[in-house]
Amino acid sequence: MSPSNLASVAVGRPVRGEFTYVVPDGLSGRLSPGQRILVPFGRSMSLGFFLGPATPPPESESVKLKPIMKVLEDSPSLPPDLIALLRFAAEHYRYPLGEVIKSALPPGLTKAEEEKQAKPDVQEFAVALVPEAPAVLRRAPAQSAALAYLLAVGGRAPIEEVAHAIPGARETLRKLVDRGFVRIEEEVIAPGVKEGLAQGRPDQLTPEQAAAVTELHTAVDLGGFQPFLLHGVTGSGKTEVYLRAVERALEHGKGSLVLVPEIALTPQLVGRFRSRFGADVAVLHSALKDRERLFHWQALRKGSVRIAVGVRSAVFAPVENLGLVVVDEEHDPSFKQEDKLRYQARDLAVVRAKQAGAVVVLGSATPSLETLENTRRGRYRKLELKNRVDDRPMPTIQLVDLRQERPREPLAQEEAPILSPPLLDAMAETIGRGQQVILFLNRRGHSTFLICEVCGTSVKCSECDVCLTYHRSQNRLVCHYCGVAHPVPEHCRECTGPLLKMGIGTERVEAEVAERIPQARVARLDRDSATSAERLTELLASFARREIDVLVGTQMVAKGHDFPGVTLVCVVMADTSLAIPDFRASERTFHLLTQVAGRAGRGKDPGRVLVQTYNPDAEPVKRMLAHDFDGFAEGELGRRKVLAWPPYTRMAAVRLEGESAEQTASVARLLGDFIGRNMPPASWGVRLLGPAIAPISRIRGRTRWQLLLKAPTHAALAPLLARLEAKLVDIPSAVRVTIDVDPAAML
Repeated sequence: MSPSNLASVAVGRPVRGEFTYVVPDGLSGRLSPGQRILVPFGRSMSLGFFLGPATPPPESESVKLKPIMKVLEDSPSLPPDLIALLRFAAEHYRYPLGEVIKSALPPGLTKAEEEKQAKPDVQEFAVALVPEAPAVLRRAPAQSAALAYLLAVGGRAPIEEVAHAIPGARETLRKLVDRGFVRIEEEVIAPGVKEGLAQGRPDQLTPEQAAAVTELHTAVDLGGFQPFLLHGVTGSGKTEVYLRAVERALEHGKGSLVLVPEIALTPQLVGRFRSRFGADVAVLHSALKDRERLFHWQALRKGSVRIAVGVRSAVFAPVENLGLVVVDEEHDPSFKQEDKLRYQARDLAVVRAKQAGAVVVLGSATPSLETLENTRRGRYRKLELKNRVDDRPMPTIQLVDLRQERPREPLAQEEAPILSPPLLDAMAETIGRGQQVILFLNRRGHSTFLICEVCGTSVKCSECDVCLTYHRSQNRLVCHYCGVAHPVPEHCRECTGPLLKMGIGTERVEAEVAERIPQARVARLDRDSATSAERLTELLASFARREIDVLVGTQMVAKGHDFPGVTLVCVVMADTSLAIPDFRASERTFHLLTQVAGRAGRGKDPGRVLVQTYNPDAEPVKRMLAHDFDGFAEGELGRRKVLAWPPYTRMAAVRLEGESAEQTASVARLLGDFIGRNMPPASWGVRLLGPAIAPISRIRGRTRWQLLLKAPTHAALAPLLARLEAKLVDIPSAVRVTIDVDPAAML
């Protein structure tokens, strides 16, 4: 059988490898790499992806090949450059290729169904077809009222407006349509920009912006893979540099891909891009409706839209003729996917740009140490923006030592107020001037744990080895790992003693602000309050329009936002991430503190930052107070080099979890022995740490263990990982084992 009659197919199932199928005569010549197809697999049918011709099996093998049953789309969902990226991701991150491809596709293309064209957003209008209410409607008062309303507003109105004015009007209008008195029209809603989130094109760039733009324009003009680090202090105008680079790519007929770490950043960034490029911007993130995500994906694939803006999954967007890739806030840990395909979107963005021959720009005020080291080794070119736009000064930073400023009240049923007198005074003064305040605390809920005043027992999740968080708005205790919620107990289950609400969350900070500064208009931005893309966009737009005085939030408020009215930023507790058992804890603390401080003073008025802490001598806090990124990076890189942590090594974590603690521990030791027996020569520099029980030993009722592999290069790790992967077929199914290449978190 000739290769032209055989197809290599990745099956959308958790199985590794590619499979060979027969191409029936009816499909000969109709297949293109990247097309979704229907194939028999096992005893059922499955979604498959045609990858190209297959090599015939050896004649010695008696194999009966199955035929492809159906082609599910006319043109491939996946362009060739995207297939290459997905192949790399599957191999590098040790994940089945078919599942990798499925994870890259939007809803509507992940099932074994024929593709349907997604419809754009439309607004429905009711149009009156008669000049006045006919006599026949006298016995139908509801229909008469709806028609009368339409005629009163000029004969045409949005259905939503009529329904708001007259209860039950939607059904009434349908009846009027059936009787021929009204017609329903649809109008496509052009992508717009929420009031407060638009931004015009500045007439003039700063000298540093102009130099960076010139370099990027030259790179785009020349074409080919060229990686850059755009290291700019907060407020230095990095977004404008991105926009000018995208403009240049469009002039060359090339597409652009722009990644941001958080859904919270997309409304403002999309507002800026649509202010500049109109409808030529597609948005991709999980908070959109399934239909919207499919619509934007299809527009990019057809080439009718050439700019994609989105979160980490947008690295797989089918941008046609890709010429520019931008990763904003490239240091952010949100770019790492923590389940299923555990990819690092920043790294894949660089790989994609290299495969496509595109320019890639990694932007940050606090670059990751991995990116910084790549710059130092000459792999990336560094562009610097050392000054803010319009020569605005960096915000002044004041330390508030909570050891002195937060009085202890041992007999109180709750902790002492978290907002110290200096912080409250600064807030009242700022609000009195008509300016805005951001309060940052990277903890959700009201109180982060409940503890018995008598026996000291804390209230823990029954399924996870963590304390439950008290959410006052729900009056429930919630686990932030498994999501289980419980009523608040009246007393300790161990000794019936009273329970104290301890630890601070954003909900409590919001309540304290409302109580202590009653004239302030307060809102909260965290995952509990931003329940949809619409709610998130409206909240940010409302803050931009200065309808909110104080915005309390988690890391969702810390990154990338540009609100000129904000002159005061308060870090409620700088210590929350310092004690985490992770070698990156110091780096992440410095990044977060610097990023949130950078939200202050981005308008004409100077900014001020107050940092509350119990650890004023901690290195990240001291360096952040001095705006000293270089000093922090130098010290942290020196420590990492001595201890052989990234960026001086590559890592892979082997994570195990199972319902039986004994069986999980046994499998962890078995894998540790297997790896020990299969280690490469000592000269390769591969090291094994563990097995050990994970810092959070149980989540969702499953015990967790982990092993850590370290090596100078990924190439030194790859053969050992391949052998380990093959060994996993012998592991009991009750214990789940995952290989996490380039892990971001050690918990």
